[in-house]
Amino acid sequence: MRSAPTILHLDMDAFYASAEQAAKPSLRGKAVVVGGLGPRGVVATASYEARKFGVHSAMPMGQARRLAPNAAYLVPRFGLYREISEQVMGLLRELSPLVEPLSLDEAFVDLEAGGVADSAESARAVGERLRADIRAVTGLSGSVGLAASKMLAKIASEEAKPDGLRLIAPGTERALLGPMSVRTLPGVGPATGDHLRRAGILTVAEIAEAGEDELVRLLGKAHGGSLYAMALARDERPVVAERESKSVSVEDTYDVDIHDRVRVRAEVARLAERCVQRLRASGHSGRTIVLKVRRFDFSTLTRSETLRGPTDDPGVVQEAAARLLEAVDTTGGVRLLGVGVTGLTDYTQEDLFAQAQAEAQTASAAVVSLVKDEDDGSAQAVGPEPERAEEPVAPAQRRWTAGHDVRHAEYGHGWVQGSGLGRVTVRFETPLSEPGRVKTFRTDDPQLEPAEPLPLVGAPATDGPAPRASG
Repeated sequence: MRSAPTILHLDMDAFYASAEQAAKPSLRGKAVVVGGLGPRGVVATASYEARKFGVHSAMPMGQARRLAPNAAYLVPRFGLYREISEQVMGLLRELSPLVEPLSLDEAFVDLEAGGVADSAESARAVGERLRADIRAVTGLSGSVGLAASKMLAKIASEEAKPDGLRLIAPGTERALLGPMSVRTLPGVGPATGDHLRRAGILTVAEIAEAGEDELVRLLGKAHGGSLYAMALARDERPVVAERESKSVSVEDTYDVDIHDRVRVRAEVARLAERCVQRLRASGHSGRTIVLKVRRFDFSTLTRSETLRGPTDDPGVVQEAAARLLEAVDTTGGVRLLGVGVTGLTDYTQEDLFAQAQAEAQTASAAVVSLVKDEDDGSAQAVGPEPERAEEPVAPAQRRWTAGHDVRHAEYGHGWVQGSGLGRVTVRFETPLSEPGRVKTFRTDDPQLEPAEPLPLVGAPATDGPAPRASG
């Protein structure tokens, strides 16, 4: 471990929810929950205001609604989040060539490798400047941890939340870690934590006191040895710059075994969606879908399915993962679930062409109609004949997603508050406007159309007619 706290860990604060609050003036300072809004949806991110009610990531959305019934519930806008993430990662790469992204909103940076810091003072100055730059560029806040190792830097950023900076000075690590829960250390999930608890080990100091031999006896050589080293604040893992990935995966370990098959399916669907988020963020698509299931007896099963071609379509990945799950017996309970994609490739022109061709075939099939043959009365499939189509065709029902952007020809830019029963409610405001007024339209209103998100910083206060402040 190095002698100076020059490993930086950045973690954006309540990233998705904070981005939505920045984009929507009427939601600032209010409880916001982002995630799947369907009956099996889960929370992706909750604002700090929503967390006061007990709402947290990975919670079933139904439970979140019971805890915070008056919060704003929004569907994620991953395109916007990726744009912001690219801006943040660009700032990090200005500091050092060694940047290790962990997700859209989290990364390690080796400041010493970039020549921008070699002491506690210089590292702190870089961290504060980074936080200011992030706010100036994105309008959002991030918390920064600085330490001599990755493990400690991540712990420091967690303690700095929200919107703060924490530096762990060399020589103080053991005293800091000692009273912390064993769950603080990397690699200690619910299962390992329970195993240690049954052995009477609850804190990091108690891991160190138990000794390496006891940890190896309890957890095995590799896990026990690494955990003991971390309890002594030893972490030699380097910051590894982005490299070509061979796979992308996500997994969750559960505090209590899951027995409900419906819940298991919902968890797999959620993991598949998260996996695709990481896949897209890496700029890849993949051919092989992998499902990992660790059952109640710690037996681990892995199933995979290889597709015809590479994909980064969340629906395709979810369907494949669901098919794989059907071949796994989960009646005894599930401790861990994971979904991954392997056989990665850059998203190529060929992939795009194949998708476009498939979409064209689907569209052609959709417009084929059966018309009565005038000669023999039989029905035959023919293509559309616009010149004969004199009867008006009912417009397709539009689907308006809560939280997503729209634009109205008269009222300008806004976002969907909700829809149903043939109506859609829109609040008209932009990132730099005052909280805007709310209006309701028919879902097929020709003046209302989907729109792209506006920049959070430097955006015009209005897009079209000025939103009028609500009363």
